[in-house]
Amino acid sequence: MKYELVVFDWDGTLLDSAGAIVNAIKASCRDLDLPEPSDARARHVIGLGLVDAMRLAVPELPAERYQEMVERYRFHYLSGDHQLTLFDGVPDMLARLCSAGHVLAIATGKSRQGLERALDHSGLRQYFKASRCADECHSKPHPQMLDELMAEFGFVPEKLVMIGDTSHDLLMASNARVDSLAVTYGAHPHEHLLDHKPLACLHSVGELDSWLKTYA
Repeated sequence: MKYELVVFDWDGTLLDSAGAIVNAIKASCRDLDLPEPSDARARHVIGLGLVDAMRLAVPELPAERYQEMVERYRFHYLSGDHQLTLFDGVPDMLARLCSAGHVLAIATGKSRQGLERALDHSGLRQYFKASRCADECHSKPHPQMLDELMAEFGFVPEKLVMIGDTSHDLLMASNARVDSLAVTYGAHPHEHLLDHKPLACLHSVGELDSWLKTYA
């Protein structure tokens, strides 16, 4: 087994939520009479911690209004998050990886409360041995999430692969000196992901699962 620890991002990698996140950011701007970011700009911040994401998505926002923006974002996102669905094939892939003996973990820009809610809604909690969230660690692309996961299980960097849909995931992996895989069906465009030299860019969960069967 090449990669004993397989770490997944959540939004845009396992859960089809990028569109909902973009819509929540734009609705929050309308609530606060702020200019709406473009879809591309709103997608770019997916995966960051919430305050960092709001600061980059809406640079006109004064620092004293960050919390107000975060509260509006949570209102809009949580009003529809129960309707979001996993990408096709995710539960089967995770079950197969667990059966093969891999340790699975999550490194996400979500808050701990948000991830716990998502794990309950999705039914995926049983597959993951550990997780790290943006309100417990430095936001991506800082390597703290991956460093802590490796320390928790006693794995060296060569035994970990990080899987995500954004440049923030891939940069975090690079900063932690671990390999990465990019999925192109999430938030960031294919060519942007290629810039960060993942082992492969996979275009569906099926392709990702096949790659892991062959090389992990």
